[in-house]
Amino acid sequence: MDKVRLVIIGVGNIGTLHLENVLSGKLSGVELVGLCDTNPEKLTRVKEKLTDSCKYYSTDEEVFMDEEVDAVIIATPHYAHPVLAIEALKAGKHVLVEKPAGVYTKKVREMIEVGNQNPQLTLSLMYNQRMNPMYQKARELVQNGEIGELRRTNWIITNWYRSQSYYNSGGWRATWKGEGGGVLLNQDPHQLDLWQWIAGMPSRIFSFAYYGKRRDVEVETEVTAYVEYENGATGLFVTTTTETPGTNRFEIVGSKGKIVIEEEQLKFWQTRVDEAEWNETYSGGFGEPEVWEIKIPVQFDGDSGHLKITQNFINNILFDEELVSPASDGILGLSISNAIHLSSWTDNWVSLPIDEDLFLSELNKRIAASNEKDTEERVLDTKNTY
Repeated sequence: MDKVRLVIIGVGNIGTLHLENVLSGKLSGVELVGLCDTNPEKLTRVKEKLTDSCKYYSTDEEVFMDEEVDAVIIATPHYAHPVLAIEALKAGKHVLVEKPAGVYTKKVREMIEVGNQNPQLTLSLMYNQRMNPMYQKARELVQNGEIGELRRTNWIITNWYRSQSYYNSGGWRATWKGEGGGVLLNQDPHQLDLWQWIAGMPSRIFSFAYYGKRRDVEVETEVTAYVEYENGATGLFVTTTTETPGTNRFEIVGSKGKIVIEEEQLKFWQTRVDEAEWNETYSGGFGEPEVWEIKIPVQFDGDSGHLKITQNFINNILFDEELVSPASDGILGLSISNAIHLSSWTDNWVSLPIDEDLFLSELNKRIAASNEKDTEERVLDTKNTY
C-alpha cells in the first residue's frame, strides 16, 4: 500500500475540518475516497469542493462494505464513536476516532478489545493537543524527574464561553441522550487527556458538578473536581462554559520545581535542592531552597495538531510509525470524566478505575428522565397547535 484510501464519516463542523485538511495537500500518503453522512444536506454543502470521483455514502454500512476503502475518520456525535469504530474494525478498516473516545468507559473498553483482536489494523484517537510542543515539553520535564516527586496539579480551564444560542443550535447538544454530558464531554476531553498524560492518573476523585447552571440545559455547565494521587499528591480541575473572560492555566508542582502553562507560554522553575532534602537538612528556621527560573525552548512549526495526528495515523498504517494517541489511551481521560460525573451523582468519593456498570446505570437514569421530559414537551406542543 502506498496510499491510504480514506472516508470521513460525519460531515458536520469537525468532519468538514478533516475534509479541509485532506484537501489542503499538507498530508502525504492519503487519498480521499468519499464522505458519509445520514444528512444529505451536509453532503450537498461540500460537494463543490470535491472531484467527480468522490463517493457519497448515506450509511456507514455502505462504507464498511466498500473494498476500496482502507480507513475511516469517525466525526459523528459522541455515542457513535466507539460503536462505529467497532463496526469498522470488524470490517477490516483502520480507524481514527474524534474526541471523546466515547461517552462511557464500558463501551470504549469494548472498542479497545476489538482493536486488540485486530492488531493488523490501526486504531487511533484525535487527541491533537498531544502535538502541542508546550504539553510535550511539560510531559518530558515531569517524566524525566526535573520537577522531582509530583506534589500538586491545578488546571483552571474556563475559557469555553458558550451562550444559550450555542446550545439552542442543535437538538442533540447538551443533552444526556444526545451528547452524554456537557463541558466535560464536549469542551474538556483534550485537557482531561493531557492532565493524565503529563501527570498520571489520580487514584480517587470527589467532585461538584452543576447541571443547567446559568443555561437552560440538562448537563453540567460548571465543574470543580478534587483528585488525589497514589503518592499523596493532590489536584484540582475547574471548568465552565458560563464565564467570561475565561482562564486557561495549568500548574504542575513537584518537590523540585514547578511548571506553569498559560497564555501559550510554558514557564519552569527549579529548586537547587529537592524540598524533601531541604526540609530534612535545613536548620535555619525561616528559609527555603534557592530557585532558578529556567527558559525552556519550545518551538512551534505552524502546523495544526489535527494535521499531525492524522499524518501520524497514516504513517502508522504505511510505515508502522508509533502512534502518538493510541486508542488504549482514550479510556484514561474518559475515566476521569466519568468519575467526576459519578462522584457528583452519588455525592461521594469515586476510586479509579471506576465501577463501569454503576456509571452506566446512573447515566441511563438521566437519559430515561430526559426522554420522559421530551415526551411531555411534544404533547404540550401538539396541544398548542390546536
